[in-house]
Amino acid sequence: MSSKIRWSGAVLGVLGLALVMVVHWQVFFWVSTERTMGVVQRIFYIHVPAAWVAFMAFGIVAICSAVYLWLKDERLDMAAVAAAEGGMLFTTIVLLTGPLWGRVAWGTWWTWEPRLTFTLLLWFIYLGYFLVRSSTENPQRGKRFAAVVGIVGALDIPLIHVSVQFFRSQHPKAVVINPEGPSLQGEMLTTLFTGLLAFTVLFFALFLFRYGLERMKRALTHRQLAGDGAPLPEGFAS
Repeated sequence: MSSKIRWSGAVLGVLGLALVMVVHWQVFFWVSTERTMGVVQRIFYIHVPAAWVAFMAFGIVAICSAVYLWLKDERLDMAAVAAAEGGMLFTTIVLLTGPLWGRVAWGTWWTWEPRLTFTLLLWFIYLGYFLVRSSTENPQRGKRFAAVVGIVGALDIPLIHVSVQFFRSQHPKAVVINPEGPSLQGEMLTTLFTGLLAFTVLFFALFLFRYGLERMKRALTHRQLAGDGAPLPEGFAS
């Protein structure tokens, strides 16, 4: 892992953790309690930013995968892998915090309503992304298959967003991204965007570390196959 990637990841990681502490302080001690749902609504400031960052991560996977299929640049595949792991992490946070909220708001841990179902489907699609990578004896073919899964999987993201408009859903309507503009109070909106910033910075810190590790792993594999003295392909040099 190059020193530039390592230090950039470290700086972003420290900043991200500091922002996570700030947003938790806002959630527990600053923002007012929502009148209808009460204290459980505070999960909103973790649940929603995690979802937005997961969607961003899988968007990066789709873009990098599409360009990888075109240019065959290994760096794009490494970036897709790094983003996909981050996306899986934040989707897992969404799927863990959602039932905690739903248990109080809906009286059940899980219900097969559209948004929850499409989100769970997204998690399984990108689990398939990793399984497909190792499903063939030819690594290059596995990468191409995974790239296709990464592109197709991103099509589920707009379905998650519009599911509350086009299907019968227990999820509340959008309170931020809607034609009329945000309907949240100022302090609630501030806390929400602090959470979004914190998770975004943390995602890119994890992305840089994972990208660096993937590059090291592939460089080591290349040396083992070609010999210690063999030059590294473009994008693998430290």
